[in-house]
Amino acid sequence: KIAEFEAFFKEIPIEWIPQSQLSIPDVAETGATFIENAILKARHATTLSGLPAVADDSGLVVDALDGNPGVFSSRYAKNDAERIQKLLHELKNVPEKERNACYHSVLVLLEHENDPVPVICHGIWEGKITNEPRGKNGFGYDPIFYVPTHHKTAAELTTTEKNRISHRGQSMQQLLDLLNNDLDAPIE
Repeated sequence: KIAEFEAFFKEIPIEWIPQSQLSIPDVAETGATFIENAILKARHATTLSGLPAVADDSGLVVDALDGNPGVFSSRYAKNDAERIQKLLHELKNVPEKERNACYHSVLVLLEHENDPVPVICHGIWEGKITNEPRGKNGFGYDPIFYVPTHHKTAAELTTTEKNRISHRGQSMQQLLDLLNNDLDAPIE
C-alpha cells in the first residue's frame, strides 16, 4: 500500500513511512465500522510515532449476506483463496440479480494523537459478486467482484483502470484534493 500511496501522492511533498518501519505493531481492529477501525489505526500510529498518520480500513459489503464480510473482510477466512471460496459458498443459492456488493475504503488522517477533527475520506465501489473467480490482477475479492461499467471483474482490470475507479482510488483522490487545497496545513 505504501508504493500505491507514494505513486498516487507523488506531487505532494510527504514521505510515507510504513508503521512497520517504525516498529509499531498492528492494533486490534475492534471497531464496528470501517471508519471506527481507520480511526483506531491512525490514532495508534500517531500515538506511538509522534507523527501525523494516515490509516486505511477497507472491505467488501455484500447485500445478500447482511453486509458481511464487512469489517471482517480480511479475517473472513485464512487467505484470499479461502475467503473467496467461503463467500461463493454462502452465495451459491443467491440469484445473480441479488448479488449486489460494494467495496468500501476509508482513509483517516490525524495530525497528532489528540487531533479532535480527523480527516475522513470514504470511497465506495459498487459491483456484483460473480459465480466463479476471473482474472489475475489485484488481490482479495477482486477475482469475484464484477464491475458492470467495465464488464470485467476487478482482477481483469489493469492497475491504471482500477486505481481510477476503485474504492481506494476514490478515497485517495479525496485525500489528495484536501491536501492540495490546504498545503499550508501543519502536516510535516
